[in-house]
Amino acid sequence: MPLKDQLKNYAKKLVEDRPDPSTLRRLLRFPRSLALRFKDDGVIPNNPRFPVMIYRNAISLRTKFDPAAVIDALFESNGWSRSWRDSIYDFLHYHSQVHEVLGVARGSAKVELGGVKGKILSMKAGDVAILPAGTGHRLIDASRNFQVVGAYPIDGAYDECTDTRDRVAAAKRVAKVRKPQNDPVYGQDGPMTELWRARRKRA
Repeated sequence: MPLKDQLKNYAKKLVEDRPDPSTLRRLLRFPRSLALRFKDDGVIPNNPRFPVMIYRNAISLRTKFDPAAVIDALFESNGWSRSWRDSIYDFLHYHSQVHEVLGVARGSAKVELGGVKGKILSMKAGDVAILPAGTGHRLIDASRNFQVVGAYPIDGAYDECTDTRDRVAAAKRVAKVRKPQNDPVYGQDGPMTELWRARRKRA
């Protein structure tokens, strides 16, 4: 999201009630993770090294705290910041210089991942999607109360790629984006940290 959206969220965080680290740990759930790999389809580069990670019902939002504040605080505690709260753009786009995490705070939606040749997934409150740089994504349909918390690792610069003419240069930038130190949900020992560490074997 643009800087103005991040600044708007920062102001909100200054005044809201946020859970402490011990409360955050109690709200974590440990479902089986789903890893999805998408190839460069000629329009969207996707990521040649790191798979998309999907955590279903990873965070319990039955708490006195605002659901968005819970997810925001969790991501921040694991080094994923520059957060925003909103919906997901309904046009196909990707980020070529930074990874992105999306945590659903409210409602439900159908989200396309990997471009038009990728997959459409249903997501609901408590679900998390970790999108490695280059992953195409867009909103297909959503409930009226749908809200997402997005954030980024320390390394990387936000950009928004939609022009297919830039794909070749963007793919080169995608390949240079480094693996984050922590999983945005589970920290140093999360499924993302484990799977993104492993090198993909050639077929």
